[in-house]
This record gives sequence, C-alpha cells and structure tokens, in this order.
Amino acid sequence: MIIVKLGGSVISDKNVEKSFHEDVVSQIASEIAQFYPKEDFIIVHGGGSYGHPLAKEYNLREGIEPNPESKRIGFSRTHQAMLELNGKIIEVFLERGLPAFSVSTSSVFITENGSVAYGDVEVLKRLIELKLIPVLFGDVAVDLEKGIDILSGDQIITYLAKMLRPSKVIFLMDVDGIYDGKPGEGGLIWELKAGEIDRLIERLSGSAGIDVTGGIANKLREAKEIAQFSEVWFVNGKVPGRLSGAIIGGGTGTKIMP
Repeated sequence: MIIVKLGGSVISDKNVEKSFHEDVVSQIASEIAQFYPKEDFIIVHGGGSYGHPLAKEYNLREGIEPNPESKRIGFSRTHQAMLELNGKIIEVFLERGLPAFSVSTSSVFITENGSVAYGDVEVLKRLIELKLIPVLFGDVAVDLEKGIDILSGDQIITYLAKMLRPSKVIFLMDVDGIYDGKPGEGGLIWELKAGEIDRLIERLSGSAGIDVTGGIANKLREAKEIAQFSEVWFVNGKVPGRLSGAIIGGGTGTKIMP
C-alpha cells in the first residue's frame, strides 16, 4: 500500500480563490494508473485555496469559542469547500479509470487539542480490500477539548501510517524536495535520516526568509514519525515522472531514512 499526499500548492494556487490545477491532478492520476491495481493506494489532499481561506477567516483553530454562532457557520462552510475540491479530484481520477472514493475526514476522525484522538480505519481497510482508492482530505474536525478544530492532511497521514503501515508515503510538493536552505538557493537533500530532522529545522530557522514555523517544518516533523513505519519521499508533484520515480524507489526527490 502507498499513501500519496497531494499538497495544496500542487493542486491549486493558494493566492487565487478556488483555483484548481486539473492538468496537474490529471498527470498524477495517470502515473498512479500505471501501478494500480497491482498496488493499493490511499490519497490524501490538502485544502489549497478552498479550505484555508475560510478556516482563517473564521479562525477555526481557536475552537468553537468565543463566537459559537459564527464558528458554526464557518465550520460548515469550510467543510463544504473541501467537499467541492475533493469532488473535483475524484472526478479527474474517475476519468482516468481509477475507482477513487471520497472518505469524509470529519466523519471518521475526532481530535483533542489539535491531535488525532480517534480515527476509524476499518472502512479504509475494507475499501482497499475491494480495490477502491480512498481519497481523504484536510478538513474541519470535532475536537474533544475545543469543540472544533482543523485536522491537516499531514496529521491524517501520520495516523494512517501508524495504523496501516504502508510501504511508502509520498508527499507531492511544488518544489523538488527538501532543501538545505531556501528552495533554489540551498542544495536539494537527496537522503535525510529521521534523526537529523530536528537539527535541520533548527539550522533552517537561522536562515533569513525561511518559514519553518509552518508548512515545511510541520511536514518534516510528521515525516520523522512516519519514518518509523514507512519509507517517506518528498517529490515535485508538478513535474511528470517524479511520482512514478518515488513509487519505483528512485528519481529526483528527498528520501527520509529511518
């Protein structure tokens, strides 16, 4: 089994509301089709310019308080936006002959202070046995402490890796992998040991202009956990052939070693 994460910056332009890179998703689906059904897949995608703007507008990260009336509307609107994006991705996969099946994240996961407290993977196991391709997504979630929260696609993948033990987890990004510095300036890291990740984050935090408080740092921390169970790759999802290379076990990108 292989879990593939479609990063929000790969499938959409985060600066353009509800943009969708259908051509990129189509290429990704075509590459997956080369290996399916011999290989089982789970797809997890980010929010791109669909979920993120609404989650930020309603400040859903802080929970149901202090304005529950507004938060309830924002909670629902954010979920609906993610369903819209999910539907577009599902349709592209179906057009490529791939039996992609939407699994609503907020219906199978419960969080507690931003971390997964419970996730029902039995449905996913059964879908995979039936040779369907589950497609999950970063989404709103019911939280035991805060009432509501956001559950990222990266967090979902870490939980699934622990529970399902896939052979590979492949993160598709809009750059070639993990860099030792700014993308385009620092060198591409071809192999990175999980035990070196914390030091890399510290080193990058000392480089001007690199945001390690959000995206890439969180991905690296999740990758450190996932590497206990699965082979992890970071590759450029916008370049044809990079996903296939990671599936085969080579090509351009960053491989996280245990």
